[in-house]
Amino acid sequence: MSETIKTDICVIGGGSGGLSVAAAAAAFGVPVVLVEKGKMGGDCLNYGCVPSKALIAAGKRAHAMRTAAKFGSTNARPRVNYEAVHDHVHGVIAAIAPNDSVERFTGMGVRVIKAAARFINRNTVEAGNVTIRARRFVIATGSSPMVPPIPGLDKVRFLTNETFFDLKERPEHLMIIGGGPIGMELAQASRRLGSEVTVLEAFQPLGKDDPELARIVLDRVAEEGVEVRGGAKVAGVRRVKAGIELTIETEAGEEKIVGSHLLVAAGRKANVEGLGLDEAGIKHDKRGIKVSKGLKTSNRRVYAIGDVTGGLQFTHVANYHAGLVIRNALFRLPVKVETAHIPWATYTDPELAHVGMSEVDAREKKKHIHVLRWPYAENDRAQAERETSGFIKVVTDAKGRILGATIAGAHAGELIQMWGFAILNKMKIGAMTSFVSPYPTLTEIGKRAAINYYKPSLSNPWLQRAIRFVRWLG
Repeated sequence: MSETIKTDICVIGGGSGGLSVAAAAAAFGVPVVLVEKGKMGGDCLNYGCVPSKALIAAGKRAHAMRTAAKFGSTNARPRVNYEAVHDHVHGVIAAIAPNDSVERFTGMGVRVIKAAARFINRNTVEAGNVTIRARRFVIATGSSPMVPPIPGLDKVRFLTNETFFDLKERPEHLMIIGGGPIGMELAQASRRLGSEVTVLEAFQPLGKDDPELARIVLDRVAEEGVEVRGGAKVAGVRRVKAGIELTIETEAGEEKIVGSHLLVAAGRKANVEGLGLDEAGIKHDKRGIKVSKGLKTSNRRVYAIGDVTGGLQFTHVANYHAGLVIRNALFRLPVKVETAHIPWATYTDPELAHVGMSEVDAREKKKHIHVLRWPYAENDRAQAERETSGFIKVVTDAKGRILGATIAGAHAGELIQMWGFAILNKMKIGAMTSFVSPYPTLTEIGKRAAINYYKPSLSNPWLQRAIRFVRWLG
């Protein structure tokens, strides 16, 4: 028997962004229906951010055992129980899952429907045997792994981030197609857990990041035994007795690589199929749903947030979008998506984090810029922790306004946040010299980089004359 619901807001997608909208609306007493066909918590909790960071943590412990001698303990060869690693990863997911559960959101007053949603007209959605009419809709269906059209790929059993964390046996030789953040994170973690690993990237590994700082990460990963092949296009895949064989094309010609497991990490695609977007008058293309600066689609009743919009595909961006939608939908406040202050991080070891303009971007857009650096090796806490690889790079305009920052090094994902805050508030570099950092902390590298902005002025003859004059006055 079918049911018809009339509500104020209908959220399609129970990932990070959708859950944030539903929770906030319910907290304000607004009637909300949440539709989710898969697991609550979406990709981040079940297949992405959470399990990958749990796997990275497991690999980090194994690596610490192998490298303990530099701290005075004996290096040890860890005996990795991969099934126990699997249990650790899924234990972390299980610990967080109640926060995103149907029960929790039902308790908040959200009506949760576990079914696939499809628009049947501009203001109506069908989900299972339920018809939903709402004043506002929010599409937050996220993204899924993109599978490249490689000949033979559909005839072998390959992994994506949605299946990789189900492994209970360690891959003997893991081949990864894609040298972006997902590929590099899982490559290093897998190597530390005992797998042989080969990464194949058609272009430049970590190509969206500053190449100078990305090189620090790539060198470390290579030192740990991961084979990273840039400019290596996978032209064919086939099953062989020894496992899976890849045919790759490089500048040197064609060659074959055989491994036990294949992970495809070649990007992501927006989840728009089956939503009935055309019936709702919602414009979209292969990148995702088209939205305005205020996150409204071509149907004024419908917002779209997060990965499905085809922009920056990060959990924190979906949460940011959710906040903007709540302000506009509930309070009619004008909102506009800004991306200059949005950071991103790759959780390799060392980490790689960025916010704002890169040096290349700044040189293209500005006549005069300053590039400021400070190495981890000149930081006392980094020396104590033996985490001296990497540095910070800060870019300002000619007047000292902060345009961007990139960090390669320990805890870069934490350290980048203050630079995003500075960009959001249009701060000048002087502001980053005035805060007091507890000693010894890694945060000091940012302050020391900022101080470098003023070094050229120290040799200014007028300044030196002024100092001599003040000294003469006693």
